[in-house]
Amino acid sequence: MQISLLTLLVLLLQTFSAMAQQPEVQSAARDAVEWRHHIHENPELSFEEYKTSNYVADLLASFGHIEILRPTKTSVVGILRGGKPGKTVGFRADMDALPVQEETGFSFASKTPGVSHACGHDMHTAMLLGTAKVLASMQKELPGTVYFIFQPGEEKSPGGALPIIKSGVLKGVDAIFGAHVMPNEPAGSIGILPAGAASSSSDGFFLTIQGKGSHGSMPQLGVDPIVTGSEIVMALQTVVSRNATPGDMAVITVGKFQSGNAPNVIPDKAELGASIRSVTPETRKLLEERTRSVIDHVCKANGAQYKLDYVLGYPSIQNNAALRELAKKAAVEAVGEKNVFDSPRIPASEDFSYYAQVAPTYFMTIGSGDGPANHNPGFKADDGAILNGIKAEVRMILDYLNSK
Repeated sequence: MQISLLTLLVLLLQTFSAMAQQPEVQSAARDAVEWRHHIHENPELSFEEYKTSNYVADLLASFGHIEILRPTKTSVVGILRGGKPGKTVGFRADMDALPVQEETGFSFASKTPGVSHACGHDMHTAMLLGTAKVLASMQKELPGTVYFIFQPGEEKSPGGALPIIKSGVLKGVDAIFGAHVMPNEPAGSIGILPAGAASSSSDGFFLTIQGKGSHGSMPQLGVDPIVTGSEIVMALQTVVSRNATPGDMAVITVGKFQSGNAPNVIPDKAELGASIRSVTPETRKLLEERTRSVIDHVCKANGAQYKLDYVLGYPSIQNNAALRELAKKAAVEAVGEKNVFDSPRIPASEDFSYYAQVAPTYFMTIGSGDGPANHNPGFKADDGAILNGIKAEVRMILDYLNSK
């Protein structure tokens, strides 16, 4: 009896699906809760994840079949080569904590004063470790190769993604997935972010305006940096309203304006700082060009000197449309349609965006339960999200490896 290639593929997918529901996943999720608690209790700041990365590397090695690479001092890349030929897929988790004093009341709260996992990176790391353990257990049947990317320094620009990319260790990877826990969505729900821009870029500037001090009653003898700075703030508002394409998300927020000490004195200096966000490369470039032009011309018109430090942060995540469809289908099959929802673009930025330099990317969210927002001292991700996180990650990886 002859069996078509399509029939074999369907049978293979069904086999993998069944395997992903077997006790291995439940066992890995239970272990992942313990791993999460250990990582949460022992947080390390960006690029200081020495103990965390060693802990991750040791666990990966214990699963068997996984080659361990250390492309940077605090990163870990585990490579699982399946027993059958196929494509190569990567999944990334970040490991760093924040300089935030924890106020969760967890029994496994941070033991390090002033440092905590207030953004959920402990959850990301534990989930991907669980995923690695499940997939390592089916190594012989796996068609292709999986890269488990444990990244340092997401919270600190320029981020930990670029050094891993520049090391060349990801050469040959065909697609890269990533995920982030988000509060105020049911624990274990999967948010399917849109194709195209799935986050904003995060840029900004630090500006020092050098004027000339004078008595408040004799403004003609000075160059007022407060007036100059105020004109800049107001002029920048027209960059979004009159230069950016309507409907193309763009924000310029001047959140810092410091100058002067007395009401009857024109100071000689003002300091401004701004956050600038956009979602397309074209708008990002436009905002920078117009911001620089406004600052230059307003300062010159007022006779002031200036020093501008324009900072380019992380670009926006650009989700691949085909990977989005695959991820949504896989998530529904893994955790059920009621636990999957179409998520709007996230306003925050992420250095996961850099992995698009290597291969097409897809980024999703995982609900972490009710509570304060990420980066809040009281951020409390629910352990209950871990099982569905692992299920979704395993299924996405298997579905990608078995896709045409």
